[in-house]
Amino acid sequence: MSTETLTTRRAGTDSVPALRRRRPNQFVSAIVIFIVPFGALFLFVYVAPILYSIGQSLFSIRSSGLGFGAPVTTFVGVDNYTRALSSSEFWTALGRILLFGAGQVPVMLIGALVLALLLDSAAARWVSVYRVLFFLPYAVPGVIAAVLWAYLYSPSLSPFVAFGNSVGVPLDFLSPEIVLWSMANITTWVFMGYNMLIMLSALQAIPRDQFEAARLDGASEWRIALSIKVPQVRPALVLTGINSIIGTIQLFNEPQVLHVIANSVDSSYVPTMLAMGAAFIKNDFGFAAAVSVLLAIVAGVISIIYYRIAMRNPE
Repeated sequence: MSTETLTTRRAGTDSVPALRRRRPNQFVSAIVIFIVPFGALFLFVYVAPILYSIGQSLFSIRSSGLGFGAPVTTFVGVDNYTRALSSSEFWTALGRILLFGAGQVPVMLIGALVLALLLDSAAARWVSVYRVLFFLPYAVPGVIAAVLWAYLYSPSLSPFVAFGNSVGVPLDFLSPEIVLWSMANITTWVFMGYNMLIMLSALQAIPRDQFEAARLDGASEWRIALSIKVPQVRPALVLTGINSIIGTIQLFNEPQVLHVIANSVDSSYVPTMLAMGAAFIKNDFGFAAAVSVLLAIVAGVISIIYYRIAMRNPE
């Protein structure tokens, strides 16, 4: 073997570790390129507002003397939290929104699951058409959807109220006893199709041979749905459930729009309206921030409880 050949092989062998050293560096550079933009946006859009709200909740704007002096930002510690937790308006609004979620979220998720199961069944036809039709309400902006339903609820404009009066059945969708569930109807109409799409995607990811094997064993479509499909879409149910819980705590568009036409909806009907009124009407940003932080804690606690219950393995 010639000296030149040996030299070439040795050079090639020596270059392998160098290539191996360069490849991890290239991977690290690629990871950084993809992570840094996300991390920057995450910190700026998500983490920074949370930290700012927590900091804002520890301060209060006060005026000296009889209120004619210049307002001064004063550190008050947990005083804003104490005021919120001792406020009957806060507890009434929070209890109302929890009642809303206890009734609306299960109905919406069950309805979305039923629609997804129907579209995933072997006898389903025109699945793409129905998928688009069910999703369309979600494409309508939330405020527009609330205004649309406000027209349908208005005693002087609603065709439903006019029809009820014509047959001797008076309807009042804005009464104190009904208005909360009128809002629940709007929310369900908007988000059921969106949740249905998530569940339908999870259903379509299940291998079809499982269904064929079950049919060969004599299982009915109802049995396949309950024993095979529903257990395997549990992660989708958890995702939609947590999103629905957070959305319930943040409920704002529907009560804010109905507040204009319904005397039963006051300016502190839900916690988000209470916080908005404190911030932009009373100029009490510290109290508003404290209410917001408390709502975030409530949403987090309920979401964790729901997650642990939903993901518990059946014995």
